[in-house]
Amino acid sequence: MAKLAIIERCLQRVRDKTGGDPERLHDQDVQDIFVLNMERAVQAAVDVAVHVVTSRRWGLPSAMKESFSLLERNKILSSELAARLRGMVGFRNIAVHAYQELDLRVLQSILTNHLGDLDEFGAAISLIISAD
Repeated sequence: MAKLAIIERCLQRVRDKTGGDPERLHDQDVQDIFVLNMERAVQAAVDVAVHVVTSRRWGLPSAMKESFSLLERNKILSSELAARLRGMVGFRNIAVHAYQELDLRVLQSILTNHLGDLDEFGAAISLIISAD
């Protein structure tokens, strides 16, 4: 639950600083806050996914992206959501390892089209945790 709270807090920080306006990402400070919080949110989602799949003995992911595939295979995530979350891992890897290569258009697309993916992930995980 603590990791889900991290995701929520990071998304709220992104929403507070951007107001949902992709043009705000032209401001370097706003962009830095966005990237840092998205990195943290995606990492927390990976951590939660790994915990869920390993604690239920659904497999041991060999890569970060695979944890979402295992949740998909076990009907926790839709194939569409799992694919989008795997894409976010790709974003996280670029942000962590090569920040200078981030494309503003990609950041704007994440802001306008994909924040809800992490909300949807949190809701799906909350459902299975509350069922335990």
